[in-house]
Amino acid sequence: MNASHTNASSRDASFPDAPYSIEALQALARGQGFAGLRDKVVLITGAASGIGLAMAHAFSACGARLALLDVDGAALEAAAGRLRAAAPQVPILAQVAAVDEQPAVERAFEAVEQAWGRVDVLLNNAGISMNCPTLELSGEAWRKAVDVNLNGVFYCAQAAARRMVARGGGVILNMASMYGVVAAPERAAYCATKAAVAMLSKSLAIEWGPLGVRVNAIAPGYVRTALVDDLVARGRMDLDALARRTPSGRLGTPEEIAALGLFLASDHAAFINGHVALADGGWSAYSYI
Repeated sequence: MNASHTNASSRDASFPDAPYSIEALQALARGQGFAGLRDKVVLITGAASGIGLAMAHAFSACGARLALLDVDGAALEAAAGRLRAAAPQVPILAQVAAVDEQPAVERAFEAVEQAWGRVDVLLNNAGISMNCPTLELSGEAWRKAVDVNLNGVFYCAQAAARRMVARGGGVILNMASMYGVVAAPERAAYCATKAAVAMLSKSLAIEWGPLGVRVNAIAPGYVRTALVDDLVARGRMDLDALARRTPSGRLGTPEEIAALGLFLASDHAAFINGHVALADGGWSAYSYI
């Protein structure tokens, strides 16, 4: 679920238009309400597509400086090109790095610090899906999910917080999932790691809050991305069934999750700390059969 589906006209009838397109998100970000994010140094992991790229568009429209990390070099280069075309005045530093490799994470943060002297906001977005019957789940696949979805979040949060504390504060947003709040079959590794991210976020918030660092988690539901479209095309996912199960009657968009990230990173959310913000169209609230 990591590539934006940004053209509303290309959505099928089962996916009603959502309130945020890329253009609407950029207009929101340019408003005076987010002027405090101008010139902030924002580091985004998993930035080449999907929610990460939508976040980059949002913070770019605010006038923030963007440090983009992704393991896919070609996709990252393409994403950086699109962002530069949309906002030529915004400084962008794009680096290929795997978040589950702690030395690579440290090198990436050092490069950002050398370029701009600080990291103000970390959007800990990188993650992988892991859908497999649990009786067939290999130890290698389990460890990979833990390495990327949990260890990678920890490595980046720690690297960011060390720098933020030294400068008096900052904001960390970790990407959890509604499947870290409610469970689903054949997703044991995904559910376990995303639940761990939610609790990690709370633990870090109460430890680092007194040091000026706010930590929150975002827990999206089903979001319409290129990966979802591919699963639909291959008959692995039923959009109509997902929409019927969601009280809001549709999937979310990367832009909607980015709008939430924009708010949580801003001074409007200055008293929000240790919160897991669900953005799932009501999925996790629904228990009636």
